[in-house]
Amino acid sequence: MKPFVYMPLPTRILFGRGRIGEAGNEAKRLGMMRPMVIATAQQAESAEALAQEIGGIAYAKAVMHTPVDVTEKAVAFAADRGIDGLISLGGGSSTGLGKAIALRTDLPQLAIPTSYAGSEMTNILGETDNGLKTTRRDPKIQPETVIYDPDLLATLPDRFAATSGLNAIAHAVEALYAADGNPIVSLMAEEGIRALSHALPEGRNGHDEALYGAWLCGAVLGSAAMALHHKLCHVLGGTFNLPHAETHAIVLPHATAYNAAAAPEAMARIARALGAGEAASGLHDLARRIGAPLALKDIGMPEDGLDRAADIAVSSPYPNPRPLDRAAIRHLLDNAWHGRAPLAT
Repeated sequence: MKPFVYMPLPTRILFGRGRIGEAGNEAKRLGMMRPMVIATAQQAESAEALAQEIGGIAYAKAVMHTPVDVTEKAVAFAADRGIDGLISLGGGSSTGLGKAIALRTDLPQLAIPTSYAGSEMTNILGETDNGLKTTRRDPKIQPETVIYDPDLLATLPDRFAATSGLNAIAHAVEALYAADGNPIVSLMAEEGIRALSHALPEGRNGHDEALYGAWLCGAVLGSAAMALHHKLCHVLGGTFNLPHAETHAIVLPHATAYNAAAAPEAMARIARALGAGEAASGLHDLARRIGAPLALKDIGMPEDGLDRAADIAVSSPYPNPRPLDRAAIRHLLDNAWHGRAPLAT
C-alpha cells in the first residue's frame, strides 16, 4: 500500500427526515442572529418561508456556475443588511453562492441541499468570470454544518434527480483514481456509487439512500483532487453556459472510458459498485435507465464549440491517470455531443 495523507473535513452533519426543523437552532449554534437564506428564483418561496421561521432574510438570486458579478451584488446586500450568517437552501447554485460569499466575508455557513450535488461537503468553489470557470480551495469555503433531509427532495423532478445523482457519482469516480487518493476515500467513493446507482432507479422511493450516497460522494470530492471529467464539465459549463448536472451526466461515461486503461483498479471498483461488467458502459447504461440526457447537442452545446472546449481543457496541466491528448479529448467530446456509447480513445 502506498503512503497517504487523510484529513477529514470539519463539517457537522445532521441527517434524517424532518431535520429541516432544526435549522433555526443550528443557525443559533453557529452564532447567526440575522442569517441570509440563499436560494435560486425557483426556490424563492421556500427561502422566504424558512427566513420567516428563523428570523432571517431571504435572498433568491443564486444562478448556475456562480458568476462573480452575482456574488459581488450578494456580498453588498449582506453588508447593507447586517447579515451575520449564511444558509444556502437548494442545489449547487445556492450552495455555490453561499460559499462564494463566505470566501469574501468569512461568515459561518449552514447548507441545506435539495439535490444530490455534493458541493456542500467541500472547501472547493467554482466561479465564472468572463466566460471562464475556475476553481479554488480555501478553509473559508467549507460549510460549518450541513442538514440532509430527504423530505426536501419530495418534489425533485425525476429528470433532475437523475442528472444530479450522476453528478454526485462523478465525484466518486474521479476520487477512485485521484493522484492524492487514499483507502478511506476509496471506501467512501465505492459505497457512494453503490448507494446512488441502487437508489436512483427507485425514483422517489430511493431518496433516503440516494441522499446518503450523495453525502459520501460530496465528502470524497472535498478530500481528493478531481481530474479530466471535472475539468471538461467546468469548461463546458463556464464557457458555454450548459446546465451543470446535465453536463456531468453526459460527460461522465466518456471521461471514464478515456481513463479506463490507465486506472484498472478504479475501474474495477466502479464496475463492482454499479453491478456492471465494465465501468464506462455501466455508467452509460445507468444514465439511459434513469432517463438522463445522453448527448451534449440536446442541452445546448454548439458543435462548432467542441474545438474550443478541447483547447481549453488541455491549456493547463492537472493530474489525470492518462496524459492529456488533445486529439483524443476532441474525439471524446464528439462522442458526447452525438450521444454515442462511450469508447476508449
